[in-house]
Amino acid sequence: MVETSHKYSILLPTYNEKDNLPIIIWLIVKYMQQSKFNYEIIVIDDGSPDGTLDVAKDLQKIYGEDKIVLRPRAAKLGLGTAYIHGIKHATGDYIIILDADLSHHPKFIPEFIKLQQEHDLDIVSGTRYEGNGGVYGWDFKRKLISRGANFLSQLLLRPKASDLTGSFRLYKKHVLEKCIASCVSKGYVFQMEMLVRARQHGFSIGEVPITFVDRVYGTSKLGGTEIIQFAKNLLYLFATT
Repeated sequence: MVETSHKYSILLPTYNEKDNLPIIIWLIVKYMQQSKFNYEIIVIDDGSPDGTLDVAKDLQKIYGEDKIVLRPRAAKLGLGTAYIHGIKHATGDYIIILDADLSHHPKFIPEFIKLQQEHDLDIVSGTRYEGNGGVYGWDFKRKLISRGANFLSQLLLRPKASDLTGSFRLYKKHVLEKCIASCVSKGYVFQMEMLVRARQHGFSIGEVPITFVDRVYGTSKLGGTEIIQFAKNLLYLFATT
């Protein structure tokens, strides 16, 4: 039986996710309760104009204030700072990060926790590129960009992890704090730098194959400018690590 005395803080940064939020939270609750894990879900909404926060407040009434913790911010301030904001309010000794847009299925969370506990890992990362992992709903161009970005990152940074640009991860709290503190990048490349910094600090990283599904509602946040930004940041990282 997996030991359950630990508490897991699940960070959900949101921006215009009113349609997805009830589903993702229902799924998280379902899988955490099934495995009898002690958890809290911290919703960090960046001033969504679509009423995401109102939906979150309704969900809080359903599941309780101890399970759904609302820590909104006034404006869209980026993913890195959303995590920092979330960690400040997290009461768990482990932090789980996933996207609120249903591209990451919460059914993998118990697998992350099991692997972490078996090997006392500092970080467990979901990978689309190992075992039975994969990507659904992406056209060839998106897959090519993702694979290309990952291949380049592997080549330049050698991070000891197969999927660098994914954002479905479990961290020991102090490990996440240390990695974030040493990160310089923002946006899409931030996830990748986190693993590079982890390697520099000598943290142990395990991987669980996951299936990634493209957004159900809303539009993807990855465009041409992000790709150029990504390439620039990657070269900067390569030069400085």
